[in-house]
Amino acid sequence: MFLHHAMDFSEAPASFERPVDLVHLARQTLGDRALEREILDLFVIQTRAVLDHLHRAEETRQRLDLAHTLKGSARAVGAWHVATCAEQCELVAEADPAWCDALAALQTAIDDVCVAIDAIQAMH
Repeated sequence: MFLHHAMDFSEAPASFERPVDLVHLARQTLGDRALEREILDLFVIQTRAVLDHLHRAEETRQRLDLAHTLKGSARAVGAWHVATCAEQCELVAEADPAWCDALAALQTAIDDVCVAIDAIQAMH
């Protein structure tokens, strides 16, 4: 009970201004810093792998599944911009010109979040 009250993140609003919402991540991990670092490391690995597959995906179903996976992972860690870009990829998975634009935006968002995560990890 004490631990719950000592780390009450419920009042903090989500931050859409930063590449990673650290308050959201702390809420997800109950403030466990080691777990936060591990989750961020795994997120970077998964994100880069999924992005690589997205660049090679030609079938709509494949694009939808990969973008959806990335959207869920991004939401779990509080990478809201990545999640929004992944959702846009889902919406245009069938349209090649729009797909290329959405994928480019997702690439930029992922690059930004990976740089931010590297900086976060370097501070700890």
